[in-house]
Amino acid sequence: MGYIEELRSLVGTRPLILIGVVVMVLDQQGRLLMVECDKKWKLPGGYIELGESAEEAGIREIYEETGLTIDNLELIGVFSGRNFFTKLSNGDEYFPVTLAYVTKDIQCGRLTPDGIEVQKAEFFHRPFLPEDLCIRDQHILQSYQMIESIVNR
Repeated sequence: MGYIEELRSLVGTRPLILIGVVVMVLDQQGRLLMVECDKKWKLPGGYIELGESAEEAGIREIYEETGLTIDNLELIGVFSGRNFFTKLSNGDEYFPVTLAYVTKDIQCGRLTPDGIEVQKAEFFHRPFLPEDLCIRDQHILQSYQMIESIVNR
């Protein structure tokens, strides 16, 4: 049983604050890695386990979900607040605090979705990203584009 499952066994479906990470993984062509979970496309990532750094969690989640080994994560920003409130179909409620990173450092591995959490994993050119991205991912991509435009002036 993982950390979140242990918390849920104590508090039921009451709202929790959960800390997670997502990683914008860019390949050599500048394409963005997206994963499909439950027929919805999103940035890959997950929750931080006890004793794990945010960067370690990001690296672990990318490997678990996609089979890729990455490194050199750069923080984009922290995304939180009532706009990101989530209620799952099982009744669990939470307010996520998401640390978003970017990396272009794909060290090795073969892009292979895990088949459990992730049904598909693909690299997309940014103008052709899936259209129905969640609010969190829209905010992260907008923040990254803003940072990119400032740096490239």
